[in-house]
Amino acid sequence: MPLNNYRTVGRSGLVVSPLALGTMTFGTARWGTEQDASRAIFNTYREAGGNFIDTADVYGGGKSESMLGRFIAETGSRDDIVLATKFGFQSGGRGNPNGGGAGAKNIYRAIDASLKRLGTDYIDLYWMHIWDGVTPVEEIVQTLGDLVRSGKIRYYGLSDMPAWFGMKAATIASERGMPAPIALQLEYSLVARDVEDEHFPSAREGGMGIVPWSPLAGGLLSGKYRREGAEAVGRLRGPNPFGSSKFTERNWSILAELESIAQEISRPVAQVALAWTLANSGVVSTLIGASSMEQLRSNLDASGLMLSDSQKGRLDTVSAQEPGFGRALTRPDIRRMVFGGNTILGWGE
Repeated sequence: MPLNNYRTVGRSGLVVSPLALGTMTFGTARWGTEQDASRAIFNTYREAGGNFIDTADVYGGGKSESMLGRFIAETGSRDDIVLATKFGFQSGGRGNPNGGGAGAKNIYRAIDASLKRLGTDYIDLYWMHIWDGVTPVEEIVQTLGDLVRSGKIRYYGLSDMPAWFGMKAATIASERGMPAPIALQLEYSLVARDVEDEHFPSAREGGMGIVPWSPLAGGLLSGKYRREGAEAVGRLRGPNPFGSSKFTERNWSILAELESIAQEISRPVAQVALAWTLANSGVVSTLIGASSMEQLRSNLDASGLMLSDSQKGRLDTVSAQEPGFGRALTRPDIRRMVFGGNTILGWGE
């Protein structure tokens, strides 16, 4: 599965690489990369055949978008790249209640600011970065649909929201004949499989592809943390979206199985974790970030790794979670009971 073994995003004609370059590290202080290193990462990803690049208006306080726009202009690669950015987090001035969220006023402000920083007149995939909990779905679908029709964006997707929200957006768009979301961006990895319960079925039903973020769980699944003294190093210390929540007995067991398989096939642990994520049905393209060339090249090599059924089964088993109510209803024994003991396969299974 090289990077030019492309996939379409959801029920759309947008074609992307199986690994997307996430640029949250571009221009970010402390653990990010400065301009020359970021340019090298960008160029190496493209030279490897990658075409899907993801940023956001809040990454590096806008520096990520500005850097990326500069690199695209330098290489004349705008038509070759599927460019994705995001709106939603506060970026319109502290204290301004309309400087964040998914209301129409902020979306129009945010898209114009992103287009300016990126030096382009359109975005290929525009993500709602996070659910704000207050803006009606109808307003979001209308606003983003209008942006598609105006030509400022080609497609849109939804990130970090309840499954019902994504399904409602897809339904409203379908029933009203409006542009619909084509993807969901979610935390998904061997240690974060809860979205399989509701989000994956909703995405399949609504024609949306899954784009996982943090497939290495903030570095845990790269093997950089050890059980003893884990809190002392790396991104999973101090202020971060995860805190120390990844350091659990279940997750250490998952890491141990990953390391066992990695040793068997003489591959880095991170590549095995990425290969598992890519192998799951519904996953379109997995976000990878990099703060060094070595890290980037290693992650890119995961696109050519295919796990055996036995290896994937071992990882499925060690990472299995107790199913939530939604997934419990799809158990084969319940379906057989409903259909009088007969085995029935549904659409897409």
